[in-house]
Amino acid sequence: MSAPAKPPPQIKLGTSRFFDPHVDDRLITEEGEQILDEIRRHWVTRLWPGSQVVLGMIAFGVMPQLGHLWWLGLVLGVGLGVRGFWGMHVEFMDRFVVTNLRVFRVNGVIDQNFASMPLSRVLDIAMQRPFWGQIFGYAEFVFESAAQDQGLREIHFVGAPDARLHLFQRVVISAGLTGRVQADIASGD
Repeated sequence: MSAPAKPPPQIKLGTSRFFDPHVDDRLITEEGEQILDEIRRHWVTRLWPGSQVVLGMIAFGVMPQLGHLWWLGLVLGVGLGVRGFWGMHVEFMDRFVVTNLRVFRVNGVIDQNFASMPLSRVLDIAMQRPFWGQIFGYAEFVFESAAQDQGLREIHFVGAPDARLHLFQRVVISAGLTGRVQADIASGD
């Protein structure tokens, strides 16, 4: 007598995908895939959108001084505010995930992009830390693999770069030729 078949994974519909990238839904739980690190973009990526929101608030503040042209302040304030909040949300939705089987990236709000690469295909990881990255604590990672046309070649604005580089190297070395890592090895236990 065979075991009953597992039901297929549930697909979530609705607007929640516009507000959260749902990284956990993309795991292959049947294979025992576990998240080792979920990397959000560094806070410095929100400085420009945040400054646009502040400029929009200033535009609202000067509306009384504009007299009969008050609507210019309104239009400018709404435009800058919407653009700034949208920019912050786009940065929030960009996630890079390291699991015990693969690395993948999810980004985008209206059109979501997903790129994945098994750990066994990662040949080399390079870290580039620009001047401002040294000041604010972020770096860019460049993944070299057998297939160069994947969406995971460059990951920008990675916070805590030294610890993350160490994790990547440990995971890739542990994966070896099998492409699988035991979760306790990757977590340092």
